[in-house]
Amino acid sequence: MSYYFALKNLHVATVALSYLLFFVRGVWMLADSPRLAQRWVKVVPHVNDTILLAAAIWLTTVIQQYPGTHGWLTAKVAGLIAYILIGTVAIKRGRTKRVRLAAWIAAQAVFFYIVAVALTRDVLPVRGWLS
Repeated sequence: MSYYFALKNLHVATVALSYLLFFVRGVWMLADSPRLAQRWVKVVPHVNDTILLAAAIWLTTVIQQYPGTHGWLTAKVAGLIAYILIGTVAIKRGRTKRVRLAAWIAAQAVFFYIVAVALTRDVLPVRGWLS
């Protein structure tokens, strides 16, 4: 079980890097920065997110809790899908800067929901904060 902590730390580190890369790309998008077109900016987030997803899948097998069976993991997967879809609108698919900005903010809200679900293992993580 000692590899569990290494795997969990890998997952958390890739989550943090994923958010940082998304945040910076959003700032660059809003500033119309040419940095957004650099090759590494298009490659590194996908490599990191692949490692993140692999670590997440491996973690589910280690802790023996699976989406569809455990509500909090199902909520994380649903949130992840929403985050990806909204994130693509934010970074490249939004037709106007206003749409991209709104999607960028919404994607960050979804990201923090996913993190809150992960920390509380509750589909409605604010429930504990309100009591």
